[in-house]
Amino acid sequence: MNYFRITSLLAVGLLSFTAHAIEIGANAPLFTLPDLAQAQPVTLKNYTGKVVYLDFWASWCAPCRVSFPLLEELHKKLKSQGFEVVAVNLDETKDKAQQFLRDFPVGFTVLHDASGEWADKYTIESMPTSFIIDKHGVVRYIHHGFTSDDIKTIEAQVTDYLKAN
Repeated sequence: MNYFRITSLLAVGLLSFTAHAIEIGANAPLFTLPDLAQAQPVTLKNYTGKVVYLDFWASWCAPCRVSFPLLEELHKKLKSQGFEVVAVNLDETKDKAQQFLRDFPVGFTVLHDASGEWADKYTIESMPTSFIIDKHGVVRYIHHGFTSDDIKTIEAQVTDYLKAN
């Protein structure tokens, strides 16, 4: 995603934040997006019954370089308990995102939202922005930005929701 596009996306998102923002306790908007690698359609509904960390990111996002390796570790640790990471890339073209993944390889699902349609619907205001979605599809936690210390809070939240019915 080019600088102008993301700046516009963020500006529109900030202006409409209070009116249209996804809130804790709301049902996560369901989407179908292409997988970044094979362009196969993946729908969020496929993850019903699992706790999902939905992460909106871009290749130019410096905090994403910190988050991806830590999210990969957390995914490996908790996947067998029903945890999934779904990362939605917002670059306009796949090339930079694919290079990012060569530098920071992951085993979790990576999707591509080139138009920013779902970033708009989730009102993404910073990079990365993430949502923890419970087993029933309800948004339980929203996280903006990322530092290495954030993974402790995220793991605690995910673990709590994995234990819940």
